Amino acid sequence: QVQPVESGGDSVQRGGSLRLSCSTPGVAYGGGSMGSMGWFRQAPGKEREGVACIGHDHSVEYAPSVKDRFTITKDDAGNSLYLQMDNLKPEDTAMYYCAVEIRPLFFLAEVSGCGLDKPDGRYNYWGQGTQVTVLS
Repeated sequence: QVQPVESGGDSVQRGGSLRLSCSTPGVAYGGGSMGSMGWFRQAPGKEREGVACIGHDHSVEYAPSVKDRFTITKDDAGNSLYLQMDNLKPEDTAMYYCAVEIRPLFFLAEVSGCGLDKPDGRYNYWGQGTQVTVLS
């Protein structure tokens, strides 16, 4: 069972920076391979939204609201995911979730992009979240 674990959430002032990390300890793919990896967030009273993701084909997608402020990366082994968040705004306040897709390699080879706008059905493992609060 893969359980992504997020860390790095904190309270910061407007204009500040944070770096979120997501690890996948005890990964046992069970014959599958790591596909898309992404960050999603949900603020109180709002629907979950995609923030950024990296696909198995190395494609990268960002939400328009964070483009040019956030940078998503992953480690060389492909098991850890990061989100560098700069110039944070109060509207970035939310619980941030890491999600990963683990599928058979033959399936991943046929899939493009990373499903930022349609995560359901793509991402099959989700973390518990880390809170980011941006003070105005």
